[in-house]
Amino acid sequence: MTPITKVVSLFCGAGGLDLGFRNEGFEVVLAIDSEEAAIATHKRNFIETMSVRADLTEIGPLGVLELVRSKINENDRIGIIGGPPCQGFSRSNPNSNPEDPRNSLPALYVQIISELQRHYNVDFVVFENVLGMKDKKHSDKYRALVDGLSALSFSVDERELCAFDFGVPQKRYRIIISALSQSFAFQSLQVEKRKGQLSVREAIGELCEPAYFNRTLKSNEIPLHPNHWTMRPKSKRFQEENLARANKTRSFRRLSWDKASPTIAFGNREIHVHPNGKRRLSIYEAMLLQGFPNSFILEGNFSEQVTQISNAVPPPLAQSIAVAIKSIITETTITDGTKCNF
Repeated sequence: MTPITKVVSLFCGAGGLDLGFRNEGFEVVLAIDSEEAAIATHKRNFIETMSVRADLTEIGPLGVLELVRSKINENDRIGIIGGPPCQGFSRSNPNSNPEDPRNSLPALYVQIISELQRHYNVDFVVFENVLGMKDKKHSDKYRALVDGLSALSFSVDERELCAFDFGVPQKRYRIIISALSQSFAFQSLQVEKRKGQLSVREAIGELCEPAYFNRTLKSNEIPLHPNHWTMRPKSKRFQEENLARANKTRSFRRLSWDKASPTIAFGNREIHVHPNGKRRLSIYEAMLLQGFPNSFILEGNFSEQVTQISNAVPPPLAQSIAVAIKSIITETTITDGTKCNF
């Protein structure tokens, strides 16, 4: 009996994608990210995983191979998941530049997969990024990614998925590329929608007020959850007479109680404004709007936590992808006569 497919997570961040796969029984063996706080979060929430802080552009494919070899025997079956930083492709970045160094990361992703494929049976690959990656000025990078996976003998499935369709109270649209080994006879990936919360009110409507950030704030002073804190509102735009005008700006987007949240994507601590209009969301509230369970805890300072939750893949969406992949690899007899079992 072939053991469960082991997963290698690249650009893992806080681990939203990893959590979805772990929830479906995959063993996330290795996770790599360049951010110290993200790796601290990953270590806290994935104690069974080797979480490594490393810059993939520096260690390259051979450095990744060395780390994988330290945890997984050669010729084992593995899956590779990840979502490289998207800021260089993001439509919300008015200064996005096709030559942004971050835009070379998808090519590096393919190079790493190619190297691992020389030593392991790579059953599947999952890649997540923003829709802007398919825009005309970035389309060459996108096509190179898809063509690169196809050249490695994967059957490639391209989709644009919205987190709201998978039980997350957020209108977050993302590109999801799933590449399956041709050993699985080109089976079609069936990603089924999931029911869940539909509005901001359902997700955070009954929470108490959060703590406000200050440099002397102690963990025991934060109510409900270690991440239930936010910045103290100082701007005059939080005053009632200024809310309507402020709501038209990206940095002062106020959520509506009975609608789904817009994309949770923040910068410079500019978290969306709470529906009451008096403050910004807490980190914990943003986590719930991303579909994270209340058992999950982010590490790092306030700004680092903002970055982690902004970049995370909603775990329920990740889990639906994992379900679809698991269905194929557990029910298909692979060409070498073995079968993957969970």
